[in-house]
Amino acid sequence: MTPDVDAAVTQAFRDHWGQVVATLIRVTGDWDLAEECAQDAFAQAVRRWARDGVPRRPAAWLTTTARNRAVDRLRREAVGAAKLREVAAMTYEPEPGDDGDVPDERLRLMFTCCHPALAMDSQVALTLRTLAGLTTTEIARALLVGEPAMSKRLTRAKRKIRHAGIPYRVPPAHLLPERTPAVLAVLYLLFNEGYSATSGADLVRRNLSAEAIRLARVLARLMPDEPEAVGLLALMLLHDARRDARLDEAGELVTLDAQDRLRWDTAEIAEGAELLDGALRRGRPGTYQVQAAIAACHATAADADDTDWAQIAALYGELARLVPSPVVALNRAVAVGMADGPAAGLALVEVIEASGELAGYHLLPATRADLLRRLDRHVEARDAYREALRSAPTDTERRFLRRRLAEIAAPS
Repeated sequence: MTPDVDAAVTQAFRDHWGQVVATLIRVTGDWDLAEECAQDAFAQAVRRWARDGVPRRPAAWLTTTARNRAVDRLRREAVGAAKLREVAAMTYEPEPGDDGDVPDERLRLMFTCCHPALAMDSQVALTLRTLAGLTTTEIARALLVGEPAMSKRLTRAKRKIRHAGIPYRVPPAHLLPERTPAVLAVLYLLFNEGYSATSGADLVRRNLSAEAIRLARVLARLMPDEPEAVGLLALMLLHDARRDARLDEAGELVTLDAQDRLRWDTAEIAEGAELLDGALRRGRPGTYQVQAAIAACHATAADADDTDWAQIAALYGELARLVPSPVVALNRAVAVGMADGPAAGLALVEVIEASGELAGYHLLPATRADLLRRLDRHVEARDAYREALRSAPTDTERRFLRRRLAEIAAPS
């Protein structure tokens, strides 16, 4: 396979996986069949696009190929004639753009995955697998659970949807609130996986963060009176505004304090800040609004020295009150380390380490290493950087940690 075809198939997977799977699920009602036929379509694309060239409309080609595979499978399994006709008649229809009023296939899929009959963790995992095409390993890392447990969780969720006859649709308005927490959690994790990937060669997976923003816009229009839906969109935009400055021309990670703020997207920052202001005025603050407020502190600072770290630390304290979490506690430790000095931050990190809750999470030793480096405790800092290197999930992060390690002078 040529590099151009390889890149085209990879891009098509990123752009169209969720749409192809969602369409097949709607028509066949079989989640496993839909995933298997979609996988087969992409496998065929590798072979046939190398021979015939990349089609003008990759999404249509993939949907048609997956449909044909599904028809073959259903025919062999001797399903009813009506179902065969329905699948055979399935055609590719472009989804509405960002200004469309009708929720698309992927939004229907997301609400189906987030049915209250499923446990919250299963709702989130199933959506990330089916909608975004994340691997079981990637989902397990994103949710900080073991891979075998995640595999079983996904299998049980699909089985329950099938046996319970959960409808494939966006629910009526009066039922939206019961699914809101899971839908927001899914979009949040989808964006995070795009913004800071949990595995692979690339730290940034732009297709995932762009898809999360697109769906968050649709959801905010669907639920304009839900401040957390608006707050989540604001959070995404305020983070996404920095995407072009997070990596240098060589693809290496650039820390927030060293980023060229002229490369930040001022339009996204302005939109995010306006959305956040509107959400907060409703007087129902929640976790996404608080996180958006933290992002706004960074995005609106004139330079790194102008950052209000005391305010950020206070906001993380409020976030910890709303959702007690060791990851939130770690982020607060970073902010305290900037506001009150590295020794104060390190004391909080040591409490988190003693709890054992973030064992194996690379950002814990990486944070400890940075605080030790700032305290000139270089021997301990080197040990912590090496520990972080052993568990860092992406090539980009591993290269960054190696650079940090090299910057610390060897002992005499």
